[in-house]
Amino acid sequence: MSIAVELPSLGESVFEGTVSRWLVGEGEWVEVDQPIVEVTTDKVDAEIPAPSAGVIESIHAAEGDVVEVGAVLAKIDPDGKPAANASSEPARVPAPPAAPVATAPSVAAAPPVAAAPPVAPASAHSLDGPAATPVARRVAEDAAIDLRQVQGTGSAGRVTKDDVLRHQTGAAEMRAPIPVQPVQAAPTAPVAAAPRKPARPAPTFGYELQPGDRVIPMTPMRRIISDHMVYSKRTSPHVGTVAEVDLSRIVRLRNKHKRAFQDSYGIGLTFLPFIVHAVVRALREFPALNASVTNDAIIEKQDIHIGVATETEKGLVVPVVRNADRLSLAGTAMAIDDLATRARTKKLSADDLKGGTFTISNPGRQGNLYGFAIINQPQVGILRMGEIAKRAVVRSLEGEDAIVIRTMMYMALSYDHRAVDGAPANGFLFRIRELLEAGEFDL
Repeated sequence: MSIAVELPSLGESVFEGTVSRWLVGEGEWVEVDQPIVEVTTDKVDAEIPAPSAGVIESIHAAEGDVVEVGAVLAKIDPDGKPAANASSEPARVPAPPAAPVATAPSVAAAPPVAAAPPVAPASAHSLDGPAATPVARRVAEDAAIDLRQVQGTGSAGRVTKDDVLRHQTGAAEMRAPIPVQPVQAAPTAPVAAAPRKPARPAPTFGYELQPGDRVIPMTPMRRIISDHMVYSKRTSPHVGTVAEVDLSRIVRLRNKHKRAFQDSYGIGLTFLPFIVHAVVRALREFPALNASVTNDAIIEKQDIHIGVATETEKGLVVPVVRNADRLSLAGTAMAIDDLATRARTKKLSADDLKGGTFTISNPGRQGNLYGFAIINQPQVGILRMGEIAKRAVVRSLEGEDAIVIRTMMYMALSYDHRAVDGAPANGFLFRIRELLEAGEFDL
């Protein structure tokens, strides 16, 4: 009996993924837990392992296909024998034929204006409207779009997320390649006529390409991240507040212990574990920030799982430090280092990305004064760290104001105004500042 390889859940609020690359082909033998296909989501690039040893009987999704969680990617025959002619190259499932690139047709060859688009089969529709992917339904609902007005391009006329976005923007050329300059044909105009200027590429999103412009197609992961960010901004009314924190005591504490910490644990002691610990303690006092919104209810979470935004060569991922409130500062530092390392080497598992209740973003680049991050759905808050730098500040010394040099950092909190009002948001942020400026951490 064949064993189905299904797309697993790869993170909270992840409903689909894009097949990036097949690592095996039909007829090849695979071992249990051997990676067989790479899948990209807005949260991670993941390798899907074989659930059983056997022969790849069939592959059901082509590279570039967007598939829903639970969809069958391939089937494995545990009792099969490798094909004698099995190629070492992964099999490629043929994708649906692409529409031909349009060349400038003559007027006579133009299709009739009244020609109707092909009608999807009846099986593609349900009683409540056309068949659509869960993500497409969600996007359409958020944008108040009637799915019956959207032409589906998926299997059997199924409406996809891209179909909804094309309908929303009115850009039928959203996914179309940039027209290629046609080979110049023999002139039909009289010799005396003015020479015809070469045609420019068609405008894209309201912009006409100019000579020297470079077109960079979005990678699947970048496209998914883009969709997720738009969805978050459309879902949550974002509000921001900023606080400046004096890290001088944290700097002295870190400098005092960083050598011993390196010797004991084999990793460097950064500022991030201190930030995480302060955030965790503040979340206990302000549980409204450790929450999510669902329909007409707000769920305050008992457990505290901190997402740590991590930059990789392919984009941003947010692995989760689980039960961060139960970890020592050293334990937090090791957890962050482990997740960041595995994120950059594409070794994160699905569980590493699930269940975050609050997120911290640390760009860590010079010149980053402060900025507001987009909330990681379905959470209600995200804290973005600014550059840690020495600045001149005013302090009271022996009853007199004085200008002194301190190690300072701006912290910017983005919060969902559906669940959090300004007073608790500011109280939460200022409590983090208070804890960091006190510098009372056990090492």
